[in-house]
Amino acid sequence: MERREFITLFIGVAAVWPLAARAQQPAMPVVGFMSGRSPEDSAHVAAAFRQGLADSDFIEGQTVKIEYRWANGDSDKLPALAADLVNHKVAVFVAVGGDVSAAVAAKATKTIPVVFGVGSDPVKAGLVASFRRPGGNVTGYTLWTTEAESKRLGLLRALVPGVPLIGILVNPRFPPTEQELLELEPAAKAVNQKLFVARANDDAELDAALASFVEQRVGAFLITAAPFFDTRLDRIAGFAAQKRLPAIYQFREYAIAGGLISYGPNVAESYKNAGTYVGRILKGEKPADLPVLQPTKFDFVINLKTAKALGLTVPPTLLIEAGEVIE
Repeated sequence: MERREFITLFIGVAAVWPLAARAQQPAMPVVGFMSGRSPEDSAHVAAAFRQGLADSDFIEGQTVKIEYRWANGDSDKLPALAADLVNHKVAVFVAVGGDVSAAVAAKATKTIPVVFGVGSDPVKAGLVASFRRPGGNVTGYTLWTTEAESKRLGLLRALVPGVPLIGILVNPRFPPTEQELLELEPAAKAVNQKLFVARANDDAELDAALASFVEQRVGAFLITAAPFFDTRLDRIAGFAAQKRLPAIYQFREYAIAGGLISYGPNVAESYKNAGTYVGRILKGEKPADLPVLQPTKFDFVINLKTAKALGLTVPPTLLIEAGEVIE
C-alpha cells in the first residue's frame, strides 16, 4: 500500500470511529418524577432528590434525564400523568407528593420500578408486602405525617391554652384524611377540646373553609397533612396572619414562610433518600430488596416573629422542646 493511500485510509477510519463509539454507548437512563404537589412549593425537595441521585453518581443532564410531571394539588390529574411516564418507558418511576400519587403509580405499572413517598402506612395501603421486604416492583418511604396529628393538636393547645374551639382543615379527597380524624377526635375528647372540621379539595372550597373558621369563631386551627394544602401554603399562612389566628402546620416550610409553628418529619431528607434509592435501582438493585424508609426525627419549629405579631407569648417549655426557633 502506498504511503498516501495509507494516510487517506487512516484519516477515514479516524473520522468514522468516534461516531461508531458514540453509537455503542448506552442511552442515558430516564427517571420519571411525578408529584401531587407543584414545582413552586417543591423546589427545595426536588433539589434534595437530585442530590440523592448525585450521591449515587447520577447527575441530571449528564448521566441521567428526569421527566417531571406535576399535579399541582389536583389528584384527578395523576392517572394521565402516570400513563404518560409509562409510555415514555422510564427506567424508574418516582411517585411523591402524597399517597394518591403512590397508589396511581403502583397501579399504572407492574414492571417499572417505583419509588414512592407517602404519609401513612404503605402496608395497610397495599403498596408493599412489608417494610423490610416490600416485594414486587415498589418501595420508597413514609413520612408518618398522618400519625402525628394528635401531637400537633397537643402542641397547639400548649401554645394557646384554653381556646374553646379549634378548627381542623382537612381534604376529603385525600385517602389518609379518615385516619387523621380518627386520631384527632379521640385526642380532643380526652382533654375536652371542641373541634370544628372544615373540608376543602379545591380553591373555592378552601376559601369557604377558611371563611367558616371566622364564622365559627375558632381560636386557632390545625392544617392536616394533604398535598393540596402544601400547594396553597402562602394562601393559608396569609389568612392566618390576616385574621390573627394561631395555626400549626405539618412541615417546617410553613413556619419558614411565616406560619406560627410546625411539627413534622424532615421532608427534604426523605426526598434525598428517594434519590439514593433511584440511583441504587439504576445500578441494578431491585425494589423488592430495598426496605421502606421511615423518618428518624421530627422537626418542631416556632416562628417567634409571627408569635409576636399575633401577640402571643411562647411558653418556655415549648421553646426548649423546639428544634428550631425563627426570630
